[in-house]
Amino acid sequence: MSPARSLSRTYSLEQAAGEAPALAALMDRARRSRHLLEQVLHRIPPGLRPQVQAGPLDDTQWCLLVSNPSAATKLRHLTPLLLQDLSQLDAQVTGIRIKIQSGGR
Repeated sequence: MSPARSLSRTYSLEQAAGEAPALAALMDRARRSRHLLEQVLHRIPPGLRPQVQAGPLDDTQWCLLVSNPSAATKLRHLTPLLLQDLSQLDAQVTGIRIKIQSGGR
């Protein structure tokens, strides 16, 4: 197969993940992070929800991304309730970090 032909082949994200275990693990963590946010969303006031996104998840730490400092402050006050809900879900999360997204993201 010529180099030009191999470069033109496209893969879906799932196909690429199937061939790259590290990518598959990253996709799984992103999926689990979004699922955790869905499970605790009821604790976040409706007006704040659009400003919160699921962020990186590792073994025990979960990061939530927010759009501005005010949202970060409000969410930090809810952290104990979120951790309580996560423990009832048997999630292994013991800490939540709140990060403010930079303007371009």
